[in-house]
Amino acid sequence: MNKEELRAKALAYHKDGKPGKITVNASKPCETAEDLALAYTPGVAQPCLEIREKPETVWEYTSRGNLVAVVSDGTAVLGLGNIGPEAGLPVMEGKAVLFKRFADIDSVPICLGRVFNEKGRSDAAKIIETVERLEPTFGGINLEDIGAPACFEIEQTLKKRMNIPVFHDDQHGTAIISLAAIINALKVTGKKIEECRFVVNGAGAAGISCSRFYITAGAKRENFILCDSKGVIRKGRTDLTPEKAEFAVETEARTLADAIKGADIFLGFSAPNCVTAEMVKTMAPGPVIFAMANPVPEIFPDVALAAGAAVVGTGRSDFPNQINNVLGFPGIFRGALDVRAKDINEAMKLAASQALAELAAEPVPAGVKKALAEAYPADAAAGMFDSKGGVNVNCVIPKPFDPRVVPRVARRVAEAAMKSGVAQLDIGDLDAYEKSVAERLGK
Repeated sequence: MNKEELRAKALAYHKDGKPGKITVNASKPCETAEDLALAYTPGVAQPCLEIREKPETVWEYTSRGNLVAVVSDGTAVLGLGNIGPEAGLPVMEGKAVLFKRFADIDSVPICLGRVFNEKGRSDAAKIIETVERLEPTFGGINLEDIGAPACFEIEQTLKKRMNIPVFHDDQHGTAIISLAAIINALKVTGKKIEECRFVVNGAGAAGISCSRFYITAGAKRENFILCDSKGVIRKGRTDLTPEKAEFAVETEARTLADAIKGADIFLGFSAPNCVTAEMVKTMAPGPVIFAMANPVPEIFPDVALAAGAAVVGTGRSDFPNQINNVLGFPGIFRGALDVRAKDINEAMKLAASQALAELAAEPVPAGVKKALAEAYPADAAAGMFDSKGGVNVNCVIPKPFDPRVVPRVARRVAEAAMKSGVAQLDIGDLDAYEKSVAERLGK
């Protein structure tokens, strides 16, 4: 499909029939006079009075327990940049579609206007004040496509002020998925995460948060070099945000080509074709490369592999090892909502990574293989789903349409929430819970 064909099909997809991609459906009947009396006046007064007397019953009498707000200001949308809240709305509707399709979670896209500073960038204080007022309605907040550095302050402040999960997917989604891929890639290469040198190109929300998360998982801070559009983030630079300064190092390296020499792992959140085969050849033996710029990665897999890379992943669905956030947020929120978690903490995020890593290493059951073959016919024809267990260079992360993903991630996240003390409900039988999630999703 060329660019003009894609444009025409995408515009028709969003415009034809009902404009947009989402609608609201009632979960209870409203066909008779009695239904109307129960749905609205006078019957609706009864749950209102119950909730007034026992505020916790809001979870029983309303949809709040399965409702997430997808909140953006449109300042950092996909690969499009600061396009504004109206232009960002199709993306937030898309996120709502994914919540429903993959985890049966209802969500509302909320694109905020008049929350900008004089430069047209995110005003953290305005967004914080607006979002925290949403708490009585929603069971969770998914922050999306809010520019750095404001996104860091916004999420951290809201997590402190709100008693429901607040999760900035641009920061943590990629971190969770890519860590799972790293865990399995290191099984292929025989290396240990604490011994690996990391080079991260792109020091925005994703690059900073991924680096922090890998350190939580055992990587050493001193083994990181981050680069931005001006080169290596090093001590002595006077243009660094506090988040970038956290990773400033003493080094003679000035460019990405300098930094990548001897590195074990490269992660790209940056620009197309900025890594060359010659640069890959200077890395440590058997390097791991996750080039996640979209739609054109920092280096294409065939070029990286020919230059000596051991494992390569991208953000694209037409190459093996796709680092796709849809592997994370649906199951993470499903598990968090089902135990009524007050937060999505580090333990829960690490549990999600471990769930994905273990799933990629498991044998593929016949029923799952059939579902994957329908979703990915070319991969099935190439034998990608014939695994008897164990990871390989073409499969260090599950596929998004693997029906085991959301139930397994939800289970591990719910378990971690209970163990770390942020859950308000207890699930006694986790095996039964995982099975129930799979049944709920019709898998």
